[in-house]
Amino acid sequence: MELSIIISYYKALDNLKLILSALNMQSKQGFEVVISEDDCSDVTDDFIKNEAQYYNFRILHTKQKEDNGFRKCEMLNKSVRIANADKVVFIDGDCIPHKHFVKTYVKLIESGYFYCGRRVMLGKQISDKLKESKEIEKLSFLNVLFSDSKKKKEGFYSSVLNFKKDRGILGCNWGVMKEHLLALNGFDEDYKIASVGEDTDIEWRLRNSGLKMASVKNKAIVYHIFHEECYCKNGLRLNMELMQPKKENNAIVCKNGLSKGL
Repeated sequence: MELSIIISYYKALDNLKLILSALNMQSKQGFEVVISEDDCSDVTDDFIKNEAQYYNFRILHTKQKEDNGFRKCEMLNKSVRIANADKVVFIDGDCIPHKHFVKTYVKLIESGYFYCGRRVMLGKQISDKLKESKEIEKLSFLNVLFSDSKKKKEGFYSSVLNFKKDRGILGCNWGVMKEHLLALNGFDEDYKIASVGEDTDIEWRLRNSGLKMASVKNKAIVYHIFHEECYCKNGLRLNMELMQPKKENNAIVCKNGLSKGL
């Protein structure tokens, strides 16, 4: 088992099916998938029970005991606990991986670094067509280029280009050695509003622990399925206020993480 892919998922089974189909078509196998469900839906349980046998990778599943609001960091910690590989990658349940996604992360992830990818922002028209046709193979650079998408350049794949620009973690596409997450006590479950906790917070703690950022831009690509923006500015402000004293105290090992009360 070379890689554990943790998919943060909430109430979008059609999107999840597209992601799993794309993972079934990867150029490199030898990985597992952990569905990190911020919910407690019987629909997901039934899907995994009935369909898991048709994928060429193992599917694990974590979920809430009840839908208790935004608990993404809590669910990520539960997923990290059961992940079996030394290398861990995180994507969101609205992001479809490129066919060389796994190959890239397996090849590049090593101790001392965390790895940041980017995303193509698929437009509504191409997203609707994709959901209707379910033809993952049509997510080529040319098809994206001539679509209603944004950030199209992020969809150009190259195994040789190296980007040095430090653009930081996007929670929908990044990877690291599991040992580095364990050393920081995982994700900080104090964050109970979307944004910051699952990317910005973990990023500054990884950096301050001595890790370096490495870009996998145009190597590990994901295609973000269109949906209306769901973040709120007030929530972002509250999260930033919560994070500030943690940074001032250099609290890189969070207290409310994989273990409690550290």
